[in-house]
Amino acid sequence: MASSIEFDRFNLIPLSLTPICNCHSHHLPCTSSQFHHSSTRTLTLTRLRCSISRIGFFVDGPRVRDISGLPKSVFLKHPRIITAVARAEPGRLFDDESKEEVNKCSSTTAGEIPTSELKQKNSQLKKRVVFGLGIGISAGGVVLAGGWFFTVALAAAVYVGAREYFELVRSRGIADGMTPPPRYVSRVCSVICALMPVLTLYLGQIDVSVTSAAFVVAMALLMQRRLPRFAQLTSAMFGLFYCGYLPCFWVKLRCGLAVPALNTRLGASWPIIFGGPTQWTVGLVATLISISSIIAADTFSFIGGKAFGRTPLTDISPKKTWEGALVGLGGCIATSVVLSKTFCWPTSTLSAVAFGFLNFFGSLFGDLTESMIKRDAGVKDSGSLIPGHGGILDRVDSYIFTGALAYSFVKMLLPLYGV
Repeated sequence: MASSIEFDRFNLIPLSLTPICNCHSHHLPCTSSQFHHSSTRTLTLTRLRCSISRIGFFVDGPRVRDISGLPKSVFLKHPRIITAVARAEPGRLFDDESKEEVNKCSSTTAGEIPTSELKQKNSQLKKRVVFGLGIGISAGGVVLAGGWFFTVALAAAVYVGAREYFELVRSRGIADGMTPPPRYVSRVCSVICALMPVLTLYLGQIDVSVTSAAFVVAMALLMQRRLPRFAQLTSAMFGLFYCGYLPCFWVKLRCGLAVPALNTRLGASWPIIFGGPTQWTVGLVATLISISSIIAADTFSFIGGKAFGRTPLTDISPKKTWEGALVGLGGCIATSVVLSKTFCWPTSTLSAVAFGFLNFFGSLFGDLTESMIKRDAGVKDSGSLIPGHGGILDRVDSYIFTGALAYSFVKMLLPLYGV
């Protein structure tokens, strides 16, 4: 015969005791200290608010004793304990065999969740390591190749990153407070952003491509059927700047600084099949040091934050701490100095320290900028292109501003490009 639970004068829910106890996803909807059993096998909840430690079970008429010795969290987090108690016979509810079953279920339930979470974390870690190594090796080959190979690869990454940016702009978290650009404008901006690195290499400068791109996007917005909004213009222009203009400085840094790095020992023995000694230019060495410093900054910041992190850095990214940032700064500067000694560029240790300093703050500012965009959009990752890493913007956010800082430093502040 089915039983039922009545909560004062609320709805009458026909249930049997076994489904209630066996279902792990259904917890007791309320706490009570008094149950009454009637001839119709009805469990009536007579008091709505009380301590959960006073829960009792009524089986076949007599009221069994309150379940004591179990903390409140057990009933919320370990439903199997309730299952084991409910399955016990009324006359032997608290004998040794029943207690052993309760303890067994408690240990089983407590061990299942951490094990599943641990497996999931290990799987994500493996994906991050595998795809991270693959991306690192591929990026290293692209940087060493330089020229059009480097530029086309960068343009492809820029296109994907621009699409992710405009999807973030169109997300509900940002779109609720502003009017996003039309989809055709977003696609046009993404294509223009991808063409800007190519035009930078071909023309040797960025100004013409940026001016032309801004004109085309502005005209596309003004000629739309609907009434143009200023928010559409600002988000589109920032997209051109963030996803198109800033990445072009990596082309200027890698391919524009073609001065030979005369003191680089590694370049003197570089195989002819890979370009010979002339392949090692100031642009190549500066790009390698900058990228390596950024990787070191991210790695040391993560390790330092995990080990010593106590003071939050900013509300934009709550997981970042001042302690982690300081450790990351030290790791970035140390990497820059060590590589400067390896490549014999720049020749001044002070210049290497300053170069590492700029790389760190460029990477940190880029990371926080993308975190701000994602936070407003209400998403964790900018995309799902790279398993275990998220989208392109999630991987390159630290590099977006750094290219411009590195190029400006080498071009304007280093005498003779640091040779």
